[in-house]
Amino acid sequence: MNTPSPFADATRRWALALTAIPSVTGTADEAACAGRIAELLRASPAGFEVWTFPVPGGRFPRACVAALLRGTGRETLILTGHYDTVQTGNYGDLQPLALDPEALRPALLAALEDAEDESGLRARADLASGAFLPGRGLLDMKAGLAAAIAVMEEAATRPARPGNLLLLVVPDEEANSAGARAAAPEMARIAATHGLALAGAINLDCICDFGDGSDGRRIALGSVGKLLPSALVVGRAAHAADSYAGLGACALAGTLAAAVEWAPELAESTGADLGPGPTLLGMRDTKTGYDVTMPASVWMYWNVICHRQGPEEVLGRIETIARTALTGALATLGARRPRSAGTSLPTEIPVLRYNALLAGATARHPEARARIAARAGELAASGADLPEQCRQLTELAWALSGRSGPAVVLGFASLPYLACALGPDPAARRLDTAAREAAAEVSKRHGVTIGTRAFFPGISDMSYLGQASESAVPEIARNTPCWGHAIRWPEGPALGQVPIVNAGPWGRDFHTRLERVDADYAFAIVPELIVAIARRVLAAPTA
Repeated sequence: MNTPSPFADATRRWALALTAIPSVTGTADEAACAGRIAELLRASPAGFEVWTFPVPGGRFPRACVAALLRGTGRETLILTGHYDTVQTGNYGDLQPLALDPEALRPALLAALEDAEDESGLRARADLASGAFLPGRGLLDMKAGLAAAIAVMEEAATRPARPGNLLLLVVPDEEANSAGARAAAPEMARIAATHGLALAGAINLDCICDFGDGSDGRRIALGSVGKLLPSALVVGRAAHAADSYAGLGACALAGTLAAAVEWAPELAESTGADLGPGPTLLGMRDTKTGYDVTMPASVWMYWNVICHRQGPEEVLGRIETIARTALTGALATLGARRPRSAGTSLPTEIPVLRYNALLAGATARHPEARARIAARAGELAASGADLPEQCRQLTELAWALSGRSGPAVVLGFASLPYLACALGPDPAARRLDTAAREAAAEVSKRHGVTIGTRAFFPGISDMSYLGQASESAVPEIARNTPCWGHAIRWPEGPALGQVPIVNAGPWGRDFHTRLERVDADYAFAIVPELIVAIARRVLAAPTA
């Protein structure tokens, strides 16, 4: 770094203070964290207006934290991020130090002394260099929040500056983004109550880079979407001693799994931003214990990252892949099947969507929807994860439909994250220009490369706070069994629809015990990026 930063000390102090607060997603610590952050903000000499608002659902009562710093006029830039973290158990013996980065660094270095694997050797070199600081949540993403607070405290010394800064800190990003989903509709109310015009937002989440940092030092102008398409693969069960009379659900599911994995039809790229290929996240047969009968069905679901493709395209492409793969499976099994076997194979395996299955079940049993809804309510209250809830509801709909296998039922198994990009409106164009110019300005000042990219590479709260399209939601809702129960989409505008970019720190190995942040970039450069973007965005009124 060529130029000293006025923000480095304050950002580091805030980063260590925030990291010291335990906030593992879904725990009582996460619920308590909002109050502790609010207390720290109220104690700041900056004189923030601080308040919290509740986040529905969850085992413990969670809240978002807001802090407003007023300048002149109504124009307001939102600085946002999440305070929850993943668990700390993977630190092993070092778990007591997981939230104390300065004590953790020498202890982790000692633990890595005999490392021979690539990740361990890289981590040892990073930590020994002094350039990186470890700690649970420091990278993902309390260093980003610290940068925002440090910037706001410095801005408080210049009360006549144009525009306002609004800090929005949310829980649950590591699970189902309940915090961002609660905050999105709240933003319009905050603006009306406090007399603000929301000009844009900066998300401060981290980017992982295993190279020289040039890929991590980027401002993302959008965020990828994510869908979790699912399949209930129903076979034809038979006793293992009479296997030719059946049709193995596991064999069919395995064929489908291999066909979808990394399928190029479902992988997207935008310029140099190459999205990951689809991958199977879960697969299980539905037997509850051992016997020598072939499993009747298999449940499976995939992670599909989206730039432009929507749910109709994703399901349509998986449907095409499934038909081709299952036709090939029938041909292979047919060639292996002895001519003396009595039961013939089907000529094709039907592939249908959950909404069609539900319609068939309702036609056969008028009370089917009520029965499925009642079961959905029970599952939502049980604490089962969303894919498990969707599995059980799909199986119930299958039973009520009266259909017999083999067949494949496609749907979705979780909450959608919608792809988010800056729109064509003047506020979004201004934020786009501000981000690019800020990257060039700060890059030149510090002698490091800072670029832009089309999409933040991992799913993020930007999908709910930014300019995403809700037009895809009805198709997702029709084919997600737990929709309206465990997943409740707000009535009216559900998304924030504020232009948003991501300008956070970079580091390596987040979610592991080797999680570490590039300290100079996080503590010195990220705050300057925030300032440079804010200066440009708040200089002109929002149309």
